[in-house]
Amino acid sequence: MSAVVFALSWWLGLYLLARNPRKPVLALAALGLTSFAVVVALDAVRLASAEHADLLGRLEGFLVTVPGVAWFAVLLELSRPSDAWRSRVGEIVAVAVVAGLALCGAVLAGGVDGPPRFGHWMTSAVVSLATLGAMLRAVLGSKRPRSMTGVVVVATLFFALGNAILVIPLGLVPSGLVLASTGVDVLLLGVAVAAWDAFDEGQPLRADMRRSFVGTAVVATVFGGQALIGIAAVGPYPAMTALLFTSLAVAIAINVLADPLAGLLDRVAFAGSPDLRADRDALRRTEAALPRRSGGPLDDVDDDTFVRLTRRALGHYGDLSKLVASPLTALPVIDERLARRGAPDQPLERATELRALLADRIAALKPRDAGNFGTTEQWRHYNSLYFPYVVGVRAYAQNATAAGLDPTARQAWQWFVTEVPQRSLHNWQNAAARVIAADLRGGRVVAVS
Repeated sequence: MSAVVFALSWWLGLYLLARNPRKPVLALAALGLTSFAVVVALDAVRLASAEHADLLGRLEGFLVTVPGVAWFAVLLELSRPSDAWRSRVGEIVAVAVVAGLALCGAVLAGGVDGPPRFGHWMTSAVVSLATLGAMLRAVLGSKRPRSMTGVVVVATLFFALGNAILVIPLGLVPSGLVLASTGVDVLLLGVAVAAWDAFDEGQPLRADMRRSFVGTAVVATVFGGQALIGIAAVGPYPAMTALLFTSLAVAIAINVLADPLAGLLDRVAFAGSPDLRADRDALRRTEAALPRRSGGPLDDVDDDTFVRLTRRALGHYGDLSKLVASPLTALPVIDERLARRGAPDQPLERATELRALLADRIAALKPRDAGNFGTTEQWRHYNSLYFPYVVGVRAYAQNATAAGLDPTARQAWQWFVTEVPQRSLHNWQNAAARVIAADLRGGRVVAVS
């Protein structure tokens, strides 16, 4: 049962990380799930090792705080407004306070062995109260589908009220029962965050997650099964128990992170062929995006969702593989443009046509007969989209320079750096996306005031 719970949580954590490691929600959820898996594995090894049980127990006492703090941070991220730019200082301070209190509880507890002490109850109370508070904030303050919100509530209640990773080593409840309920909890946590990300990107989830789960189940059975046979034959020695969990961890990681690992191998094997590496990387990312395509019509999509999808597509303008998965590739105008130039109806062709369509709509925002660049209010929508996305001006990136830009782009770069706060640019981009969404939808989207 420990191996099953470990494999499930380890897979879900890596799956979320592979979806988009740059998204804080996915990265934090991945941290919580993978650290949970490590705690389950460490507890099994501790029980099999009499010699190092005390040391492993102390280490486990600190690690049990990580999943709860990470999930608390996830819920804070879920409650952030999706259409507004603001600092994360408040959330970072809250997470730091909760983490500090939880670690103090771990220090006072001195380990995970029973009976329960003040430090155990302190850690449990800190994580539970913080998680429940963040859950209420996420549910009451964010616009999510009802089904996804329900999953968040259920998963959070399981986690907050059960505190399974603390209950398991203390032995307050039969370990088999706790591990079985924990598997359900872990599944709800992972699916809730994956569903949130799929909703945010306007992508279906089922096909992509099913493909990853089936592959993981196969490799986990093959590699973990061999270790289980060894344990059954010679007994649950610490080395054999550790071999079981490390075999599962490596096998699942290779399956879920196959694309990033292939990119790493390409950088080594094709160090002198950057064009070949780029082509292979583009093909891998396009292949990974295909199961996330939504081929359904956009007629039933509400206006706010359509604006959000348009904003996402503009942000992915320079990445054709991400545009492959954009629901906007199903726009009727894409069909018309493909038919006009006699192109085949294929995912890459649709993504290419969507990028050309977005370029046309961005160009339409440019003031007429006003030159190539301006800084007045009428230029804001065009400047906020054209230079960052079409030209590739990265004014706010660390160590960014104007090297390689043409004279007009250099002017824009200097203007962004010296006169435009990043928050203002973000707001202008949202407003421009709403204008383009209204154009794509025939004026149904309400214009920005």
